[in-house]
Amino acid sequence: MRGLLVVNPKATTTSPRVTDVLIHALADELDLDVTVTNYRGHGFALGAQARTQELDVVLTLGGDGVVNEVVNGMLIEGPGPKVPMLATVPGGSGNVFARALGLPNDPVEATGQLLDALRERRFRTIGLGTVTGLDDSGNIDPQPIRWFTANAGVGLDAEIITAMEQLRGSGETATPARYLRTALHEFFLRTDRKHPALTLHRPGIDPVAGVFTAVVQNTSPWTYFGTWPIDPCPQATFETGLDVFALRAMRIAAAMRATRRMVMSARAGSSRKAMVVWHDQNQFTITADRPIPIQIDGESGGQVTEVTFTSVPGALRAMV
Repeated sequence: MRGLLVVNPKATTTSPRVTDVLIHALADELDLDVTVTNYRGHGFALGAQARTQELDVVLTLGGDGVVNEVVNGMLIEGPGPKVPMLATVPGGSGNVFARALGLPNDPVEATGQLLDALRERRFRTIGLGTVTGLDDSGNIDPQPIRWFTANAGVGLDAEIITAMEQLRGSGETATPARYLRTALHEFFLRTDRKHPALTLHRPGIDPVAGVFTAVVQNTSPWTYFGTWPIDPCPQATFETGLDVFALRAMRIAAAMRATRRMVMSARAGSSRKAMVVWHDQNQFTITADRPIPIQIDGESGGQVTEVTFTSVPGALRAMV
């Protein structure tokens, strides 16, 4: 089998020593090339190249960001038989996609499981989500289809991600404690908790206006706080459509009810006036009356005024 290992050297838990161990282990099973990413978007180019070269498998060592880039590159012309299989070795702070597939969060243990999968040609065909829409100038996004593996978000979720990226750019490490401090700072001091900007649209029902923030899940959980899963839509799976969790109230009491639901992975604290929950959606649109941040697989996607989310079943073969 011909394979490519894409390494993000800046990922939170990736180190040269771990990388060397993985390369030696994988080289025994694959005709393996190794490339280290050195700029944002490099993973996209490598994924597209892997598809053109008709490689059998692309492995990533890093977090959800490098997985997203590689997947978008491999699917630049859409799903099909020439798309390589994907194998994900967790090396970031969250590793939501890898953990949702059932892989160990330790990179060495995950590599051991993936080596067994390579020998047995064992994979799982999963659905993904896409995002299309308008940027904050009202123009069609120059990259009209953006794929995501685990989650996306519009509003507060994306504001927190953007703030974290700024902190990481200044040399701070992404830890659960720093995420918590950043989330509290954005909620209490930065986000607009008085004027909801979002409206949810889906065919056959009236629009849902007055929404402050929306989370879109392609799988469960949405994210992790350390080892603790945070899961507003516990029914979301790779085999169903997209799930949506949206807040229509941002008062402290409403936020506490939403937090209770997320940490309990249940319907605890649900309120139709304060929350909107949609399960197994094929497609829906979110519009905003002012530019609002979006995040895709834990990476900032800029600001948007309209985005359409679509579920694409059977889009990718992931080794497990």
